[in-house]
Amino acid sequence: MRSHELTQGRTFGVVFDHGENFFDALRAFCRTNNVRQGYIPMFIAGFAHVDIVGTCEQLTDPAAPVWSKVHLSNVEAVGGGTIAYDEANDTISPHVHVSVGLKEHSATGHTSHLLAAEVQFLTEVILAEIASPQMRRIPNPALNDVPLLHFDREE
Repeated sequence: MRSHELTQGRTFGVVFDHGENFFDALRAFCRTNNVRQGYIPMFIAGFAHVDIVGTCEQLTDPAAPVWSKVHLSNVEAVGGGTIAYDEANDTISPHVHVSVGLKEHSATGHTSHLLAAEVQFLTEVILAEIASPQMRRIPNPALNDVPLLHFDREE
């Protein structure tokens, strides 16, 4: 287990508009407001299209991460996640999970890691900035190089 007391910075309410790419809009918001790390305690959204992690195939190694995606359309969603800073690429590194319901299929639900999404009508996000410590994602070779969240210790 890793833990660190977080010093919260600013808190934002952000609305992504119809047709926007969720991650492009999130990156643009963070760049404009100089947010490098934080968390999204919750968002609600309508998405025209989403890609989430998933498969219908039998897994050869159930303990390994799934890298394939499932494409869904016309969904309602709730989600949350964390934002770390990728210093090497000077950008944020978001990790977002969602639960989505297919509107035309009795709101049949799917839950997984969000890979891509196009906003349909609106997406309303609460975003809390973390002032310190620095949050980074470091790939773990023992866990198939899954990038895990780490907190830099303050000196």
